[in-house]
Amino acid sequence: MSQAAQGIDPRGPRVGAAITSILLIAVIILDPQAGLVVLAVVVASFALGAAAGVGRTWQGLLYRRLIRPRLRPPAELEHPAPPRFAQAVGLVITGLGLTLGLLGVAWAPPVFAGVALVAAFLNAAFGFCLGCEMYLLVRRARTPRAA
Repeated sequence: MSQAAQGIDPRGPRVGAAITSILLIAVIILDPQAGLVVLAVVVASFALGAAAGVGRTWQGLLYRRLIRPRLRPPAELEHPAPPRFAQAVGLVITGLGLTLGLLGVAWAPPVFAGVALVAAFLNAAFGFCLGCEMYLLVRRARTPRAA
């Protein structure tokens, strides 16, 4: 059965968000060159999550191999589409920061990392996924209303 048909363990994306939060903090506090390297890792991670789903990222692999075996099964599974959309939103935000940073705009990497950090931290600490909420708003706006 496919990951989409089964759903995903909602704790996995939260662990991924915690790891991403730590990396984004590093982007903000490191020297600009090192920050760009770490931001490139974050961008690549978001690209993989957007393309293949959060379970296929290296953070998802860490969760499945190291953390998930020590936990009880989740109470319910989550549809993979909202977290995948959230990964795409993260990719756009951090990708802009990386691109501008590579073009010499020194303030861009820490600022865009800070924006992404807010979203990642909310997911990691409180289970509130801003990108997932955006996904649901887009779906509602696209769904025709009954007359």
